[in-house]
Amino acid sequence: MSVVGAVVVVAVLAIATVIGLVMRARSGRVRAAEAAAIPDEASGWALADLAPDPDDRVLLLQLSSPVCAPCRQTAAALTELAERETGLRHVEIDVADDPDAARALHVMRTPTTIAFARDGRELLRVSGVPRRRELLDALDTELAARR
Repeated sequence: MSVVGAVVVVAVLAIATVIGLVMRARSGRVRAAEAAAIPDEASGWALADLAPDPDDRVLLLQLSSPVCAPCRQTAAALTELAERETGLRHVEIDVADDPDAARALHVMRTPTTIAFARDGRELLRVSGVPRRRELLDALDTELAARR
């Protein structure tokens, strides 16, 4: 292998490592909802074919795929969280069965969790396995209305 070839290989590996580290650091982070409004028919409640119960304050809509290992971890964590926190409801949509839901919500990766307020407003998004404390802190205002 020539010196130029070795330098190219090392440079590609370095760039790939940096990209991987950046993506890993962003995974599971809570992002505030974007300003663009989602049409009512694409709200989480409508896509889950649910109407909020009187106690429901926030819907955690998880978009998953059947071959996604982090999706199972996310589902277990969100189910436990919804059982412990009053006002939270967790619903999982399999994008293999319902790709229109992923398109309507502009989801490009699984797992993605989107939190919707009772009135259908998107509150936040998490790509990857959510960080529990960060998620609860971000939802505190919405959940506090129920406490």
